[in-house]
Amino acid sequence: MDEIISSPTAGAEPAEQTASTTARKPVGPTGKKPAAQTAARKPGWDRATRRAALVATLIAVPVTVAVAGFTFAKLAPDTPAAAPSPTATSARPQSTAPVEMAAPALAARPATVCRALMSQLPPSVRDLTQRPVTAGAEQNAAYGDPALTVACGGAEPAVPATGDVWTINKVCWYAAEEADATVLTTVDRETAVRVTVPRAYEQPLQWIAPFADAVVASVPSAGDTPAGCTG
Repeated sequence: MDEIISSPTAGAEPAEQTASTTARKPVGPTGKKPAAQTAARKPGWDRATRRAALVATLIAVPVTVAVAGFTFAKLAPDTPAAAPSPTATSARPQSTAPVEMAAPALAARPATVCRALMSQLPPSVRDLTQRPVTAGAEQNAAYGDPALTVACGGAEPAVPATGDVWTINKVCWYAAEEADATVLTTVDRETAVRVTVPRAYEQPLQWIAPFADAVVASVPSAGDTPAGCTG
């Protein structure tokens, strides 16, 4: 008995092929395309997207620049501090020109004493440095600008009964006020020593100590001492 094999009907597609075809061509319930796909193709969508991206870029760029500037400012080295301005305690500018001083002739003994005194004077007093003099370097000295001067030799001043005398470092000084300076002269030494302190220097008695030390070291005491001088 012959075996009969039935063949598929002509023109019919296999089930798998039909399913595949159906998957590639989805159709909605009403025969229209899905809403999502339709929305993706709405007119103006690309323009709106580009505009939003441009706005975001315009906002992001200034923020990035600001952050970069802030970071640079933090990492940059600090600005060097300004140089301090001169203060009242700074050394004052001083002339180095010779100071004009008189040099009267001295007898042998006073001349010897004065040379000894000049050798004992300090090179500077506070911030005043010693300057050359126009005459009598063996009996005169000057410091600073305006010049504080030291003159050795000459007669002692006559001290009035009401005159001020001061004992500074074991030396007795008579203080006389002039228009532009205070003049202090020893009144208890063999040879008189005169120190002129310009008004520019306050409290003139406080400038005398270094000179008093030099006087003690080089100028002998006199026998007669004015009343009021002690020590």
